[in-house]
Amino acid sequence: MLEALGLDASQASGVDSAEGSVEALMRQAVPSSIFTGPSAGSGSDGADALSSIIPPAASETEALAELRALASRNAVNRPMIGLGYYGTITPQVIQRNVLENPSWYTAYTPYQPEISQGRLEALINFQTMVAELTGLTTANASMLDESTAVVEGMLLARRASKSTSNVFAVDADALPQTKALLETRADAVGIELVSVDFAAGEELPAELFGVFVQYPGASGRVWDPSAVIDAAHVAGGLAVAAADLLALTLIASPGSLGADVAVGTTQRFGVPMGFGGPHAGYMAVRSGLERQLPGRLVGVSVDAEGKPAYRLSLQTREQHIRREKATSNICTAQVLLAVMASMYAVYHGPDGLAAIARGVATKAALLRDWLVEAGVEVVHDAFFDTVSVRVPGRAAEFATQAHDGFGILLHVADADTISIAVDETTTTSELHQVARVFGGAHERVFGFGDGDDSLPAALRRQDEYLTHPVFHAHRSETAMMRYLKSLADRDYALDRGMIPLGSCTMKLNAATEMAAITWPEFAGIHPFAPASDVQGYLDLIEQLEGWLAEVTGYDAVSLQPNAGSQGELAGLLAIRGYHHANGDEHRTVCLIPSSAHGTNAASAVLAGMKVVVVATDELGNVDLDDLRAKIAAHADTLSALMITYPSTHGVYEHDVVEITTAVHDAGGQVYVDGANLNALLGYARFGDLGGDVSHLNLHKTFAIPHGGGGPGVGPVAAKAHLAPFLPSHPLAQRAEHFGGFTFEGGVVSAAPYGSAGILPISWAYVRMMGADGLRRATAAAVLSANYIAARLGEHFPVLYTGENGRVAHECILDLRPLKEATGVTVDDVAKRLIDYGFHAPTMSFPVAGTLMVEPTESEDLGEIDRFIEAMIMIKAEADAVAAGRWPADDNPLVHAPHTAVSLIAGEWNHAYTREDAAYPVHALVAGKYWPPVRRIDQAYGDRNLVCACPPVEAFA
Repeated sequence: MLEALGLDASQASGVDSAEGSVEALMRQAVPSSIFTGPSAGSGSDGADALSSIIPPAASETEALAELRALASRNAVNRPMIGLGYYGTITPQVIQRNVLENPSWYTAYTPYQPEISQGRLEALINFQTMVAELTGLTTANASMLDESTAVVEGMLLARRASKSTSNVFAVDADALPQTKALLETRADAVGIELVSVDFAAGEELPAELFGVFVQYPGASGRVWDPSAVIDAAHVAGGLAVAAADLLALTLIASPGSLGADVAVGTTQRFGVPMGFGGPHAGYMAVRSGLERQLPGRLVGVSVDAEGKPAYRLSLQTREQHIRREKATSNICTAQVLLAVMASMYAVYHGPDGLAAIARGVATKAALLRDWLVEAGVEVVHDAFFDTVSVRVPGRAAEFATQAHDGFGILLHVADADTISIAVDETTTTSELHQVARVFGGAHERVFGFGDGDDSLPAALRRQDEYLTHPVFHAHRSETAMMRYLKSLADRDYALDRGMIPLGSCTMKLNAATEMAAITWPEFAGIHPFAPASDVQGYLDLIEQLEGWLAEVTGYDAVSLQPNAGSQGELAGLLAIRGYHHANGDEHRTVCLIPSSAHGTNAASAVLAGMKVVVVATDELGNVDLDDLRAKIAAHADTLSALMITYPSTHGVYEHDVVEITTAVHDAGGQVYVDGANLNALLGYARFGDLGGDVSHLNLHKTFAIPHGGGGPGVGPVAAKAHLAPFLPSHPLAQRAEHFGGFTFEGGVVSAAPYGSAGILPISWAYVRMMGADGLRRATAAAVLSANYIAARLGEHFPVLYTGENGRVAHECILDLRPLKEATGVTVDDVAKRLIDYGFHAPTMSFPVAGTLMVEPTESEDLGEIDRFIEAMIMIKAEADAVAAGRWPADDNPLVHAPHTAVSLIAGEWNHAYTREDAAYPVHALVAGKYWPPVRRIDQAYGDRNLVCACPPVEAFA
């Protein structure tokens, strides 16, 4: 590799020749003004950009032992807190074959649908499950969590309502974390929230654009919200209902009650609590609102042979692509968790889900009976799984007795009220223990009633759900295992080969890093458990905060954002809070380069800012003249600059310090997008570049797997002056964070520490890499990208390079000249790569007609050379089309990808051979990946929107 880049030992300056040559490459690539390396005087270990706060690299065995020690400091008590988080039983066939299976957790977002048919089917199962349980027409492919889904429901109601009001009425019995998150998000965009006790009969505001109903309520109360929904419609508003999917197997669906939008979480469908996540939220809408949905929507189209095939429908539904015109900044889903939840429904079927729900309701009713027998006042007559009791002045006392005496966690709603939540894992022994806390009998004969009297007869569900054969066909473990295997076989993930997606960092998710996430001490913890129960988690979180602060050059870190988009939003809200605290409410302009990630502009809009676009020059850098002009034009109102470093074009901008200084001089703050931190780690730090705040993608730089399009984790890191404005949470176990900082900003995720259940992955990654390993990983990624650029540069122009002709961790191959010369498009190349056994690089971003290639540090030379060979051969195939060897409309490129059936069924009438189609490289004979469908017709799928399980006959 080094020879291809013209590097040799003479450039090494006294260190090992290979290592020294790599260091020479990094010096060529990274501007000297920001470079931190061995030349700074700390020796040759290459770790001097990171201090001793990061311990030396541990072995896998040592790291697991330390994780075991941290886990042992978490008490796995019995959570009966509820509030959207419940104990659940993950079927082992799903845990082993989905959650712990790299075929599922290492896959990428299904932008290449031909090789994503397995997880797309799983997601359409999810959509069907949600739509039918909620009684609405269309559901999307998951949201980040319940509370953020409620916010998205509010924003959808605002844009879909014909009302000019800015008032949104919120159920007084909503989840506390949802109320807090609504307040944060509503304030930024000028929405007025009005709390209304709907169930008690309080009237709606005279004017509004929407209402939000919690169904059942946070207190457990089950009531009929249809009158409130009707009143909202009369006022010109839309009705959003947050509904418990398990309860909906027994009680009337939101759709049947007139709701326009249903939102919630699928956590209790087999996904462990994990101290708050990740969990798949959901959103479903009535007919007519499909095009208002945020996030992803899986639909059915047809392939080149007219056969049904799944794809992402209306891909602009990922609203962030619309930049400053976006209505949502969400660009990720919780795919892996949505797959688990959908398979929970597939495995249990409608009868099984209803049986689980009846068991929960029966246990809750039995608890009620025992509490009443003990003389305790039960607050609500109608409930599903949560019993609230009134104990004047003694709520905290009883909660302490339950915790200390029996290891049971109850929710103290206020000084006089306790709520007790039952789930599918609750035992009668635990119900008896709870009753004893409140003075119930010490001994009794256990038995169940029928539980029917806790649910109102008028609200009993009447309509069917989950009628599609997929929810009836896989009831045995054998059948379920084979179904999951068949879906995985239709996909392409990292366990098959390299996924060279630029800007996406599809790197190794090491098995040792993944090991701890299923340990009960991490997986079985409620996010609102008392601090005494979660000392191991809190220590792990503080250590990880410190490590991330160190590698970025910032002072404070919040791990609450559960996606990169939410980290962006949190950082911009911190800037907004800082300006407001200084009396600068007028500072609302956010400068964003035209090449930036789409989420940047979308997040700025949702933070209440006005986006002003800054041009980029012919080298892909920020146009300094245009930047200075925009700063001058908005000097009095400048709030922030958002810049990605290295740039979205895959190069290290030479003038980054000059850029950040200019913004600071004008009174603005600098947001450095951390999407490309894996090209900087150990060689420079955002805080040293002039950054004030950044989000970091743990699912990219720090080894959390993409899971087919989620989960993601997007912590936000900031300098000390912005730290007070980082996200807080009303139910957090600890106010203090690394560095002694206390955060007072708004809530951005449902749980205090976001998707805490997968933080052990990134903790283990840093612990096993150490400072030196992190730095070596950066250099390896940059070396691999420059090797590809050097090898492929003579076949495809490399669009952008730095001042020394080097790229960062990715390179952009310009295919526009190829199209002009041969007619072969970037789509043709992407689909042909499937025939060669590869997932395509990123297509047409940030420049249309290009491929952005990122090999990462995880791929070995053999796999990289295999990709280079494939690209060179595809170029030769395109040249053959141009030379007339194959017709422009009948060649291996325009008909790619080729399925096995397309090669053997019927006569072969093409101008190229079957061998040309299937085995362009002889090595494929031994291990060919066969795509399950031909090229998919994207336009057909948008014109004929089908977003639920099609009938089996469609595939006949």
